[in-house]
Amino acid sequence: MADYRIDFARSARKQLESLPDAIATRVLARIEALVRTPRPNGCRKLVGSDNLWRIRIGDYRVIYSIDDTRQVVDVNAVRHRREAYE
Repeated sequence: MADYRIDFARSARKQLESLPDAIATRVLARIEALVRTPRPNGCRKLVGSDNLWRIRIGDYRVIYSIDDTRQVVDVNAVRHRREAYE
């Protein structure tokens, strides 16, 4: 199976850049792993949405969508858990 491409929303990129370095490194490593496995163990489909998924990295959440036909993972948000679902 070919790898997926990762695209960031501008807001998601800014959110990632605003995180402390240690957390940003962990989050980025998990996002990069989506290239090979866009639906890793522990990911959840968000209730009430057609194609939004989330992965947990400590207290942070990465919310993203998957386009299997184009093989693209679109990262929509990187937020602390208390802000992730607003």
